Amino acid sequence: MRSYADGETTVKKPMTYAAAGVNIDEGERLVSLIRPMVRATYRKEVLGEIGSFAGFFRFPARRYRNPVLVAGTDGVGTKVKVASLAGKLDTVGIDLVAMCVNDILVHGAEPAFFLDYYATGKLSAGDGAQVVSGIAEGCRRAGCALLGGETAEMPSVYAPGEFDLAGFAVGFVDRKDIIDGRSVRPGDVLLGLGSSGLHSNGYSLARKVVFDLLKKKPGSRVPEWGGTAAGELLKPTRIYVRPVLSLLRKVKVRAMAHITGGGILGNVPRTLPDGVTAVIEKGSWPVLPVFETIVRAARLPEEEAYRTFNMGIGMVLAVRPADAGRALRHLRRAGESAYLIGEVRKGRKGRPQVLLSGGGS
Repeated sequence: MRSYADGETTVKKPMTYAAAGVNIDEGERLVSLIRPMVRATYRKEVLGEIGSFAGFFRFPARRYRNPVLVAGTDGVGTKVKVASLAGKLDTVGIDLVAMCVNDILVHGAEPAFFLDYYATGKLSAGDGAQVVSGIAEGCRRAGCALLGGETAEMPSVYAPGEFDLAGFAVGFVDRKDIIDGRSVRPGDVLLGLGSSGLHSNGYSLARKVVFDLLKKKPGSRVPEWGGTAAGELLKPTRIYVRPVLSLLRKVKVRAMAHITGGGILGNVPRTLPDGVTAVIEKGSWPVLPVFETIVRAARLPEEEAYRTFNMGIGMVLAVRPADAGRALRHLRRAGESAYLIGEVRKGRKGRPQVLLSGGGS
């Protein structure tokens, strides 16, 4: 046998892909396990079956006069480390979908289909199926099809038991219905939709506080949280698609912001026009115990807390004062915790600002 090393060393046995750490058979077993999960998310516009080189989605042209594609991509961050540590892999997929579909929702887009990327050091079909079950559940909640995905086994990149996720959402909106914040005016009211907890941001800090500083294990009970550390930290990100899309058919929403990395202070300005200030009234919504615990233990300054975490608000909407009551009633009937959390005021010329006002957080 010819040597491929130094002219002398000979490989005595065939060096297969499996011997190098990549198991093609396990990948094929994963596809067979997830096929029914994926098919359950299909909308009538989906063409073809899982296993092709690409996904096909028939454009719903009759529903749009001047259609615009809206796309977004995101990941779950180091929340995947908590999932691995806790051995609970069936919810972070919901987070993955939520982070992407909520992003395109703020522009008025209806999510149509989703694609995922799942990478791990050593592929287990059972573990992979748990992850994809969460992604499929997220797609069902968002009303979009899981159109395709990629599974990568990379033993030299990820340590045993580690994995990472990325997702890609595509949706549609009529051009006249795009929400971009340009119509926001001083006097508009800010509504907040409650979060389920940390969602998928701030986990590098949260993990250090909970596991290193407070010395909690995933299964440790935290009385003020009403459950275990992992149970709280793995609560899935809320998907706001259905209630917000139904609201858009009833009320003119002038702007929306998905509160992700950067918190309220970093994300609300992204959806406002120049020359205005968003005044957020602290105490106008309940700050969840998980935030109080982490902020107190880390001795986090208030501004830093509102720049790191969502602090209990997962999405902010700007509406006219005359529409605020109707919007709140609609959102609450749809099952959302909705609050009047502030207003838009005239500000200095230039980049919009966010000010925190009122009592304790």
